[in-house]
Amino acid sequence: MESQLIIQADVTEGTINKNIYGHFAEHLGRGIYEGIWVGENSSIPNTEGIRNDVIGSLNKLNIPVLRWPGGCFADEYHWKDGVGPREVRKKMVNTHWGGVVENNHFGTHEFLRVCELLGAEPYICGNVGSGSVQEMSEWIEYMTFNGESPMTAKRQQNGREQAWKLKYFGVGNENWGCGGNMRPDYYADLYRQYQTYVRDYGGKGLYKIAGGAHDDDYNWTEVLMREAASLMDGLSLHYYTIPGDFHKGKGSAVDFSDQEWHLTMKKALHIEQLIINHGKIMDRYDPEKRVGMIIDEWGTWFDVEPGTNPGFLFQQNTIRDALVAGATLNIFNNHCDRVQMANIAQTINVLQAVILTEGTHMITTPTYHVYEMYKVHQDAEKLAFHLDSPKIGESGIGYDQVSVSASKSVNGKVHISYCNLDYKAGIHLLTEIRGTVPSSVEGRILKTNSRNEMNTFEHPDHVVPREFTNFEQEEDKISINLPPMSVVVMSMDT
Repeated sequence: MESQLIIQADVTEGTINKNIYGHFAEHLGRGIYEGIWVGENSSIPNTEGIRNDVIGSLNKLNIPVLRWPGGCFADEYHWKDGVGPREVRKKMVNTHWGGVVENNHFGTHEFLRVCELLGAEPYICGNVGSGSVQEMSEWIEYMTFNGESPMTAKRQQNGREQAWKLKYFGVGNENWGCGGNMRPDYYADLYRQYQTYVRDYGGKGLYKIAGGAHDDDYNWTEVLMREAASLMDGLSLHYYTIPGDFHKGKGSAVDFSDQEWHLTMKKALHIEQLIINHGKIMDRYDPEKRVGMIIDEWGTWFDVEPGTNPGFLFQQNTIRDALVAGATLNIFNNHCDRVQMANIAQTINVLQAVILTEGTHMITTPTYHVYEMYKVHQDAEKLAFHLDSPKIGESGIGYDQVSVSASKSVNGKVHISYCNLDYKAGIHLLTEIRGTVPSSVEGRILKTNSRNEMNTFEHPDHVVPREFTNFEQEEDKISINLPPMSVVVMSMDT
């Protein structure tokens, strides 16, 4: 089939916040322990207990922000249990995720060290569900206050003389569910109370994020914006792509039918409608769009891999996941006027991970490679475009075959990211660049021959980006042939 894309290279529509390319690491399964943290005495090469191979791979993504410690875990986490000498830290049972013992060896100091190694901003989520105002207030003081105080003294006793710089702080997580099963009016009042004591000790402008809705719970957004918009900088939104039934069976990550492919793509693209609808509510109370939409949990959620702990949420990652990531990031880019941060769930060994580990071994997933290809959009100017894409699907499941976003970087380069969401048909796409004539064009592609191909510990580089040459340029027009189920990023000098 054939389609047309018109890029207005001289018409910008806002900045794509680099934080859209953020990540999320929760105390869940093997996400932290074995994934990031192995301990200083491990035979696995590490820096102060943090895996070197993982940090090295994540550094190639230019991760701008990392969210921690949850997730549901955040509202049962008591930060004082995770500081001080590790051998005397309290142990706890992780009741949300597998009932395993959490030894608290990875706490505030360790997480902030990870962020330093990554050059990422920390985004810490505080405990509203089972914590107290005092506990949250003292955590902020412990991390960010350099003056004379009990928490400053405690931090210094634990080996950190100078305060850290913390910009992003979430007041609770999913308080409509695992964070307390609260009604929106009740949480809105709690948010107002708790955030009062989240002090900006550093004077740098602490960015406070309120716990927002999931899926299409528009009433939650309405109440939070009505009651507390003036006291927040961001409002979260959670949405997972699940082709099956959440409770009865979400579907396999690697063995799926034609209909499950279509359902996955259709549901992934549905996040755009949620952004539009929640955004309209936010606009009524915040027409200047001061409050950012923070989509700090998103991604595919399938059944766990056979033989693994069901509470660990470990799933494999195929080209299907890569296309969900590419199309979703395109949507976030295209709504950069409201979406100011997003955090894929999750970084390592959990749900739609970018890295999988097994003992001493580590692999990067197809989703990882999408993030590496798309990093060119971080802090670039969004370009206006018009796309004419055919509809595909079956059994009443219809969606656009092609997903696109485009941006111009500070050095004037134009980048266009394309996803062909059809697993069986390629498409010819005529791209017209208006406002300039590219002096050079090059591309990279991520693709497979079958829809369930993945990277494994035996074949870690099976699905990786390669040079893309299946295009022809004639002045301001570029004729591109996108193979089935492919992600392509074109780079153009102007």
